[in-house]
Amino acid sequence: MRLVHLSDLHLGFRQYQRVTPAGKNQREADVAASFTRAIDKVIALAPDLVVIGGDVFHTVRPTNPAILHAFHQFSRLRTALPNAICVIVAGNHDMPRSSETTCILRLFEPLGFHIADAAPRRFTFPEHDLAILAVPDLPPGSVELAPDLAFRRNVLLLHGEVEGVLPEGAREDERASMPIPASAVAHERWDYVALGHYHVYRKVGPNAYYCGSLDYTSTNAWGEYAEERAAKLPGKGLIERDLDTGKQTFHWLPVTRKIVDLPAISGRGLSAVDLDAAIAAAVERCPDGGIEGKVVRLVVKDVPRHVVRELDHQRLREFQRRALHFVLDTRRPAVVRSSAAESGAPGRRPSLADTLREALRSRVLTSDIDRDRLVALGEHFLREAEQDMATRGVDGPDAA
Repeated sequence: MRLVHLSDLHLGFRQYQRVTPAGKNQREADVAASFTRAIDKVIALAPDLVVIGGDVFHTVRPTNPAILHAFHQFSRLRTALPNAICVIVAGNHDMPRSSETTCILRLFEPLGFHIADAAPRRFTFPEHDLAILAVPDLPPGSVELAPDLAFRRNVLLLHGEVEGVLPEGAREDERASMPIPASAVAHERWDYVALGHYHVYRKVGPNAYYCGSLDYTSTNAWGEYAEERAAKLPGKGLIERDLDTGKQTFHWLPVTRKIVDLPAISGRGLSAVDLDAAIAAAVERCPDGGIEGKVVRLVVKDVPRHVVRELDHQRLREFQRRALHFVLDTRRPAVVRSSAAESGAPGRRPSLADTLREALRSRVLTSDIDRDRLVALGEHFLREAEQDMATRGVDGPDAA
């Protein structure tokens, strides 16, 4: 029996003040197109079971276009795969804050979807010897996560954060999700645990996986992108799993809008003119046709505020016009203090030589001055001054 697992669709997500020719937010249109491609892939795979791990919509009360798009795509899925079992749980973005408010996901029940929103539900399918425990985003400690041993196949579908698994940067700044004990997803009788909430594909137990989101829709898209690169993942996608053999495939799905994190550059010691040139060169090295229409970030490290103010902001606005979104992330130099290990004495203040070296290394220079030679000359003149003062019997500035 084959299963397809997708999650975190975030339909209705909006970002940046750019619109399509029809007046729709461009990122909302991008996310909708990414979902359409995911449904195309599910239909092509033709699984026996489709599970969706929550956050179908980005807000509890999505816009009418987002609802209509979801209904159309889910209808298309049911028409193409009339015999497939389809189950959805509500995520923290889907769950109403008030118990008196109905969850929007119930709209899809007439299409033949099994929905778990206000409470956990165990759906059983005796003809497949299958039980599915579907758990929406709920308060901690409110759910007992255990398989039904009367069935040969057991699937756990839930939305939340597996304790001790997610990196700090993956946590949403908004409403927290349900904490999930790591022991619950590691139960050996779960043939598969389908998780939603974390936006990057990741294994968290013997048969437990986050499939990730279908597009970059979290509050920390750059963190997602970095995690995917570190894990050597191609990007977003969905999971296909054979419940009988355990064979699993992550199917990569290209996102509609490319996300580009350009290699960071250092602004240490550069004038505004030199830094302008370095930024322009980094932008022009953007692969796959340049920055046009993409979401782009360029980090510039070790750059003082006064240099940022003197940058060519007209050129930066041109980069912003060419890209869908361009952000120049400037970061000030770290404050350097001598440690006890470096100075050889606990609590010892930096020496004059330490202060001179740091000042010369961070000083803004014109491009024709060799920094290393400047530092060496500064140290040379300081030693000469100290020797002259010692000869004349005068205490130096570092004397106790």
